[in-house]
Amino acid sequence: MHRLQDLVRFHRLRTGTRETARLLGMGPNTERMYREAIAEAGLLEGPLDALPSLDELRAAVLAKRPVPALPKHQTTSLEPYVALITTLTEKGLGPRAIFDRLRLEHASFGGSHSAVKRLCRALRRARGVQPSEVAIPVETAPGEAAQVDFGYVGKLLDPTTMALRKAWCFVMVLGFSRHMVVRLVFDQRIETWLALHVEAFAELGGVPRTVVPDNLKAAVIRAAFCIDDQSELNRSYREFARYYNFKIDPTPPYDPGKKGKVEAGVKYVKGNFFVGRQEADVEDVRRDLRRWVSEIAGTRKHGTTHQQPLEQFATIERAALLPLPMTAWQPALWRRARVHADAHIALDRRLYSVPWKLIGQRVWVRTTASTLVIYANDERVATHDRRGPGPRSTLDSHLPTQRADLRHRSRTFWEQRADAMGEDVGRYIRAVFDSDDALSQLRAVQAIVTHLETFPIERARAACRRAEHFASYGYGALKNILRRALDLEPLPAPMSASPITAPRFARPASHWRH
Repeated sequence: MHRLQDLVRFHRLRTGTRETARLLGMGPNTERMYREAIAEAGLLEGPLDALPSLDELRAAVLAKRPVPALPKHQTTSLEPYVALITTLTEKGLGPRAIFDRLRLEHASFGGSHSAVKRLCRALRRARGVQPSEVAIPVETAPGEAAQVDFGYVGKLLDPTTMALRKAWCFVMVLGFSRHMVVRLVFDQRIETWLALHVEAFAELGGVPRTVVPDNLKAAVIRAAFCIDDQSELNRSYREFARYYNFKIDPTPPYDPGKKGKVEAGVKYVKGNFFVGRQEADVEDVRRDLRRWVSEIAGTRKHGTTHQQPLEQFATIERAALLPLPMTAWQPALWRRARVHADAHIALDRRLYSVPWKLIGQRVWVRTTASTLVIYANDERVATHDRRGPGPRSTLDSHLPTQRADLRHRSRTFWEQRADAMGEDVGRYIRAVFDSDDALSQLRAVQAIVTHLETFPIERARAACRRAEHFASYGYGALKNILRRALDLEPLPAPMSASPITAPRFARPASHWRH
């Protein structure tokens, strides 16, 4: 459904249908089927800032076409796999990757690695050079595209911990001018990945229309052209792209040539600037890196364009970039979480409740600095404040009705709940709590109060008076009173105390005084 939101957005941006299908990782027929279903529901046209919701898109697609059944895998010997191996070879997979995939996905596959290698060589000889294997230089218009990637640069000294840490350089290269933005970081988390984009766009003063990332986890969860030809972009990156209004064009796996500009840029940064800087202080390296980008990398004559990247950027490409948004971006991150047996998910050392029927399922969690929203099957099922008192944020509506209140362990809570049914009930519940000075009576009180709440208020009060009269402080005794309707009978009259007379032959008390 998130990809269909992008389909609607691309249509409203007047992007061609084949280009839309390519960016979404769909075939043209699949893109047309989805587009027609959305159009029939009246959701295709409209303003760019009011995309249809996930629920609306889901309903439109299901009304047009039900979800197809998944194909079954064949599991036979090597010979029947010739067609599949041919297909995988055409997609660029090597013999080792094909062999490992067949072993992983076909339990009874019995071929050897050598046999797969021989078959791959025979297939390549038989087909000859294919058009897809011809390197086609791509001319990029100003402001049209930027390529991004990370490159490992060794260990640097972190002054906050005074320890050596693995470091990576983040490189963004503009396709037309080859101007670079370079940053130095200690991790590749999605938070870092998005923050680096924000810094790069701010330094450039605009946004390229298309960003080409590598298949790192922060950007692309599943490789773009894997066995089912689908790309599942990280949801955080999708939302970020919509905010800055650029398109994401993931690089196919095993094909670094599709982002050769940034590959060459990373190689240039590592080979020219970072050589001999291992174990240096990261702050010193960052300061020198900023000077190097503007004074060395930006003023060199590029080997392909034969122009100075910084000059090309300043005179031509800067004006062609998309404008920055008017408001600052508020970080929003998407994560996957599993609903545990207590109907909560765990995120950043805090627990958040989810409707209990989702126990055992995996849900999507969208987090901002102040809120947390949980989605299951593209439907919002819970909203919580990100911060609050205690280690849990629990909504009673998310727990089973008959068990939700059992999470309250405070004596005061149950006494106040008993007081709400009347003074007799409150007095009896306090007597139950105090009936044993060693054993906790919390579970008995929970059972008594929840049972009394299922009866009319007068019967609950009468049952407590009768149980207290006979000093019966157990759940079973009170339940028996209500079951046998003894609470409807009057209490026995109190026994009158008769005066105590001295025995006939007793000696007076004064006799025992000395």
